[in-house]
Amino acid sequence: MNLKDSPRSSSRIPGQLYLWLAVLIFGASSAVTRKLTEIGAQHLTDGQNPISLCNVLFVGNLCALLVLITLYGQQWNRTNLRRISRYEWMNLTLVALLASAIAPALIFQALALTQVNSVVLVGRLEPPLALALSIWFLQERVNRWEVIGAIVALIGVVLTILLQPSSQVVQMGMLKIGVGELLTAIGAIVSAVSTIMGKKYLSQVPLEIYSIFRTALGTLVFFFAALVLYGNHHFAGVLSPFLWQWMLVYGVVIVVLGQSFWIRGLRASMISTASIVSSATPIVGVLAAYWILGEVPTQAQYIGGSVILLGLFLSQIGTRQASQTALNDRILLSVEQMKKIETGMGFKGI
Repeated sequence: MNLKDSPRSSSRIPGQLYLWLAVLIFGASSAVTRKLTEIGAQHLTDGQNPISLCNVLFVGNLCALLVLITLYGQQWNRTNLRRISRYEWMNLTLVALLASAIAPALIFQALALTQVNSVVLVGRLEPPLALALSIWFLQERVNRWEVIGAIVALIGVVLTILLQPSSQVVQMGMLKIGVGELLTAIGAIVSAVSTIMGKKYLSQVPLEIYSIFRTALGTLVFFFAALVLYGNHHFAGVLSPFLWQWMLVYGVVIVVLGQSFWIRGLRASMISTASIVSSATPIVGVLAAYWILGEVPTQAQYIGGSVILLGLFLSQIGTRQASQTALNDRILLSVEQMKKIETGMGFKGI
């Protein structure tokens, strides 16, 4: 037995276990979010749902911020802050607005208008779009399997959007598209753009500062934007004990455990392993919608989802080849690789 290989061998299984636990939690987040709003609708406070989607997003992000401060707060010091240029702060602010305010707000609104399955599947627009933008703007080199997989997944998303019947539709030329599906697509586009901006302009910003600032500013902007758009009464139930009772569960399971499992799993895994495990997120999302909400996939979702899964499979062939070529199976993930894998997961509840 080679003693040099033993630490890696002993840590491989725990690392994968943490990743799978995180994927199970994140994949179920959309269904759990919808279920919480349904519970809140049965326990109105002053005629309003205390567990509205806006309240869940706002309080959930506060929980996420507390977790990030606990994990990374020591890195938020004067020395590290001085290393960030004014130009980087400007881009960091813009990325925070896109990724932590606009994109999640669109996804949460979509959850109120359409099936969770549609949100999960249409959200798969983000990875192929991010790949295309990285090739275009960042001149990143990818192999043909990754490109083929992205194109096939994109076709699956388009089929899901066009074939999915919806009670609320918007006319776009000759096409009728569900409002929920359209909002999800826009949210995925915004998220992909923010990812590319982060890679291009914020690669030198420490991940700890990036995560805390993005979450804090996004939460603050979302709160004031909702007040302006919907009025002071919109967050009337945010102090409801019934809301915080359920958000304590939401925050502990999805935010605290989910993020902790994910970070710990990434630190003990290789890129090929983490990429393969994270690709199961949409499958978990669809199964969770069925088990938690009783949502049976429609014909459009079966067709589009099957094509998306084929695209994911082809992409994983490319990821595996790239890992073997670069010998990434022998090293742990870098920060950029972590961000790339998270992009492919889609909505994670926060």
